[in-house]
Amino acid sequence: MDTANLIRMANRIGDFFKAMPERDEALQGIATHIRKFWEPRMRKDLLAAVEAGEAGELQEIVLAALQRHRQAIA
Repeated sequence: MDTANLIRMANRIGDFFKAMPERDEALQGIATHIRKFWEPRMRKDLLAAVEAGEAGELQEIVLAALQRHRQAIA
């Protein structure tokens, strides 16, 4: 799948959750949304892009959510 599109979609999720007052709750919300609503291939491709350093446009909050909740997302 197109990595740029996955990053765009993940950042839109991040835009929604970063407005939450509790950062931990926002990180959990991002991870939960990606786990529940993205198909496994999409999750795998996004995590692979992060590991390969190819997710430069990814918002910090989304990156933090992916790193903190990697096991749950994978």
